[in-house]
Amino acid sequence: MLDTGTTAFMLVSIMLVLLMTPGLAFFYGGLARRKNVVNTMFMSLIVLGVVGVVWVLAGHSFAYGGDGSISFFGGFDLLGTAGGVQDMLAEAAETENSYPALVDVSYQAAFAMITTAIITGSVAGRMKFGAVVLFVIIWVLCVYAPLAHMVWGGEGSLIGDVIGAIDFAGGDVVHISSGVSGLVLCLILGRRKGYGLMSYRPHNVPFVVLGASLLWFGWFGFNGGSAFAADGIAALAILNTLAASAAALLSWALVERIKTGKPTLVGAATGLVAGLVVITPAAGFVEPWAAVVMGFIVSPVCYFAISFLKHKLGYDDALDAFGCHAIGGITGGILTGLFCVPDLSWTDFGGLFYTGDPSLLISQILGILITIVFVAIAVFIIGFVVKFIFKGSLRVDTAEENEGLDTVAHGESGYPAFNGLD
Repeated sequence: MLDTGTTAFMLVSIMLVLLMTPGLAFFYGGLARRKNVVNTMFMSLIVLGVVGVVWVLAGHSFAYGGDGSISFFGGFDLLGTAGGVQDMLAEAAETENSYPALVDVSYQAAFAMITTAIITGSVAGRMKFGAVVLFVIIWVLCVYAPLAHMVWGGEGSLIGDVIGAIDFAGGDVVHISSGVSGLVLCLILGRRKGYGLMSYRPHNVPFVVLGASLLWFGWFGFNGGSAFAADGIAALAILNTLAASAAALLSWALVERIKTGKPTLVGAATGLVAGLVVITPAAGFVEPWAAVVMGFIVSPVCYFAISFLKHKLGYDDALDAFGCHAIGGITGGILTGLFCVPDLSWTDFGGLFYTGDPSLLISQILGILITIVFVAIAVFIIGFVVKFIFKGSLRVDTAEENEGLDTVAHGESGYPAFNGLD
């Protein structure tokens, strides 16, 4: 018989996770230049439409269909969510599930949406809108869905079962995959005009804070709902999410105070997001004190990646999807191997801190490496396929980039009454 309490909990979690993508649109929109705010926000919003359709028709089947015999792919048996309504009617009469299976389709669709939207931050201000749409369609089916199966596909899955890495809510599947994808895509695109010669500053700090706040709020459904039950694990995941994000916000402000002499509101909002990222793979596996430690650790690591590594290596990750999400996700995955409470682990191994056994830590690192290699190679191929389809170029021409993509791509302005300088 269905558990109405858990069903209600999961339905609310879906709504919270769905809120995250519009929240990301505000976060990215505030970080972008004024002339690109509409385009930047629209890239996140178009993901809602594209992924919503693609996931229902094929993505969910590729990720969670099949019989588990293939370690890196689900199957074709759930195309179009086949049998979903019939199963729902049967479940209402007699089932061992605590909530309807259709809930999983919506919940995982919301995960796919926010993951895909994160990528768009790396290419802000210079990628053709049509190319973004085509890339998203291919990426969800050929990268996100197979990776979700490899991590969360159950028995026989490559990373989650064969290797034995654990990922509570998406360190590998969501953050490392999106951050690495953004990095590879921005390398294929090339730098923005004037990059390194002029300062790119957030044009709307209140938008950044609004977006970070919506992400923070939605993340409690993201991590809490990943317990898939209204129980103690969900409560732990929510508390850890709160603790890590709070610690990371403080840590980022402290790093800025030491480094530049002035803590910034944008920095605090970024630290909040970094804390959410680092706890994602560990939310249901670690004690709250460990979540605080993870939050304090991640901000200096991501700050270093964004303020130093990015400029040292010269890649133009416009809104720092790689520096925040990939680096934060990698940090969280490794720390999970240190701090995972043995009795909470999905495998036979607990964290090194508790057991002295490095087995889980090694599995975590191996899972991260496989994720990075798989995603990097796949995105490199997809990027050049899309580039070929769009006549050899993924980016708008120089004149259009200088004018701004709001008017060029959409015929709109975020601030039509604004008469000041960009």
